[in-house]
Amino acid sequence: MRLTRPLTALAALAFALVAAMLLAGPAQAAGPAYVALGDSYSAGNGAGNYISSSGDCHRSNSAYPALWASAHSPSSFTFAACSGAVTTDVINNQLGGLNSSTGLVSITIGGNDAGFADSITTCVTGSDDTCVSRINTAETYIRNTLPGKLDAVYNAIRAKAPSAKVVVMGYPDLYTLNVFCIGLSDTKHKKIDEAADLLDTTMSARAAAHGFTFGDVRSTFKGHELCSGDDYLHSLVIDPSWESYHPTATGHASGYLPVLTADAS
Repeated sequence: MRLTRPLTALAALAFALVAAMLLAGPAQAAGPAYVALGDSYSAGNGAGNYISSSGDCHRSNSAYPALWASAHSPSSFTFAACSGAVTTDVINNQLGGLNSSTGLVSITIGGNDAGFADSITTCVTGSDDTCVSRINTAETYIRNTLPGKLDAVYNAIRAKAPSAKVVVMGYPDLYTLNVFCIGLSDTKHKKIDEAADLLDTTMSARAAAHGFTFGDVRSTFKGHELCSGDDYLHSLVIDPSWESYHPTATGHASGYLPVLTADAS
């Protein structure tokens, strides 16, 4: 009879522990280890809310990789994307966070290799003919040289992260066409969008060849390009000039994030 009280107390404690476990529900598993690679469109130029420690890489807490990580609680998050990066920069400087445990990789790369920033500058400052000529040069590079550059990056990613799902995020069209818009001419608008489409088509083909997923953001940016009246992109920005022609915070949240979320699942 002297054991009755201790046994009763022990039973009550066990019941309380079981009840607490049931009320708490199943534990939430951490998301996959995530590594975000790429250029300014991945880093978040134009999104504001910059991470001071990232310096000239201009990484933003409002960029789509950071937004995805915040929403999905990956077991680890390596934000390696950097403004101005080209394919060789990714290979040489951004792959340190990849390993056999990496579950998800996102990357936006190729625009700087093709000289897209210089093409935009030429179109802003030059004539229609000068703009068309510069973009023709970029398109020749995209067709003939960029595929090999992308293959080298994609091979390096797969070698270091053999089990990861890799989502190659594309670039949006910059302009809504055939509407009145102060600034660049219709000829320039069409040529810039033509180059962006060629860039996306090339990236998509090389991604597919490596078994990667291509995240096409042109659909989510449609109706929100420059000249739309509901822009997800900056036009010319005087200060800081490096935000020019990059997605806004809304562009990352409503243009890029939904595509990565769908393709990463």
